[in-house]
Amino acid sequence: MDFSTLIKERKSIRGYLPKPVPREVIEEIIDVAKWAPSSMNTQPWYVHVVTGEPLDRILQGNSDNMMNGVPPKRDFPMKEEYEGIHRRRQVDIAIQLFEAMGIERDDKARRTDWVMRGFRQFDAPVSLVLTYDKYLEPAAISQFDLGALSHAIVLAAWERGLGCVINGQGIMQSKVVREHAGIPDDQNIMICIAMGYPDDNFVANTVKSVREDNEKFVRYVGF
Repeated sequence: MDFSTLIKERKSIRGYLPKPVPREVIEEIIDVAKWAPSSMNTQPWYVHVVTGEPLDRILQGNSDNMMNGVPPKRDFPMKEEYEGIHRRRQVDIAIQLFEAMGIERDDKARRTDWVMRGFRQFDAPVSLVLTYDKYLEPAAISQFDLGALSHAIVLAAWERGLGCVINGQGIMQSKVVREHAGIPDDQNIMICIAMGYPDDNFVANTVKSVREDNEKFVRYVGF
């Protein structure tokens, strides 16, 4: 499909078929995505592709830690709670998802289960963990590059019939991810991408987030 169609049709997938993703397909996706823009061609990214038993151990460790009240610990500081317009947009997509899933506001059990799905990376068969060298800190520009790579990965996957969700919950217990994915101590874990074949019967997969009208965030100067 053409790029405009691809970028507008892609959506986050939160329910997957229990079907393995061939390694050669993932290699092809990464081979395309690595052409994402990179500041001064530094290409600061590493991609750790995890599946099978190692991924099962990560999902179980994440879930156990969160259920036991272990505080999240990322490899770099970030704002954990949004405010104002950013919080409203976050709430809006949550409302869309809960309505699609039939999860009522006072249904604490199902709401908790939904949150835990995030820590299990939505039970996707593959997780791509993106990291960068620690010595690059403060790493805002390198993190920007990893964001570009993430976007390229999800688009290349969608083009090949695979769904993804860029998932911050999956790396909030970075020690667990580092241990079971064998990530070197000299790399910082930034984000993970859950990947797999979409389950068309999972109703949350029908949800597509909305975007603001351009006049809400665009200024033209000198036109």
